[in-house]
Amino acid sequence: MLSILVVEDNANLRPALVAGLNATGRVTVAHDCDSGEEALAYCLKSQPDAILMDVQLAGALNGIEATVAIRREFPRQPTVLYSIQDDDAYYRAFRRAGILSHYAYVRKSNYLLPEMIVPLLEDAHAGRSFIDPEIEARVQEVRYKDDQSPMALLEPNEQEAARMIAAGLTNEQIAARMGFTDKRTISRTNGRIYAAWGLDETDTDTKVARTRAALIVRAGRLIEWDEGGNAVVQNERNDWVPWEPTP
Repeated sequence: MLSILVVEDNANLRPALVAGLNATGRVTVAHDCDSGEEALAYCLKSQPDAILMDVQLAGALNGIEATVAIRREFPRQPTVLYSIQDDDAYYRAFRRAGILSHYAYVRKSNYLLPEMIVPLLEDAHAGRSFIDPEIEARVQEVRYKDDQSPMALLEPNEQEAARMIAAGLTNEQIAARMGFTDKRTISRTNGRIYAAWGLDETDTDTKVARTRAALIVRAGRLIEWDEGGNAVVQNERNDWVPWEPTP
């Protein structure tokens, strides 16, 4: 019988979940808590066979971050992550975590019943992994969105300047806010932005490049313009399609 740790921040749900898991006769809940910090402290004292971890928790750590912290001490600690939250930040955290095995990541609404959770815990303990297709679709959606992010091509100071360009600030105002004593520095920074985003590859003047840079920041994705001034973007299949601004 597996000894498990339950980490769930809903004070009403957690006792019912613990009771239901114990009632299956296949696992025993050794400890339950509402924060990643307490989960880590417990594991350091008494390592469970597997962990059932909510993603949204009461402490500073979310469930994914708590899992990473625990796995630093106990590599590939079997863990089932579950969440009802549909927040891009959690999917980014999951991608950054690099969790590869001994885990499941599922939607709480799909797998909340103890008899559905226990097989996932047993599989994780056996080294098998599973990701809910709905979760996988959202992870890939966020990955595509992030891969298309134009800011990833810029250094931090260039990102700051690009955001101020999009906010309509002049070079003088941007230079003042960024603390540049030489106003030519912002011109050079703008040039780096235009080069990174391919806005210097045509004969368009700097005013057009500046406007297009602002549009790219606002759209949150790279846009290209052909000689006729038509704007195109890449879709999920990497095909170039007309860009249609969101109203």
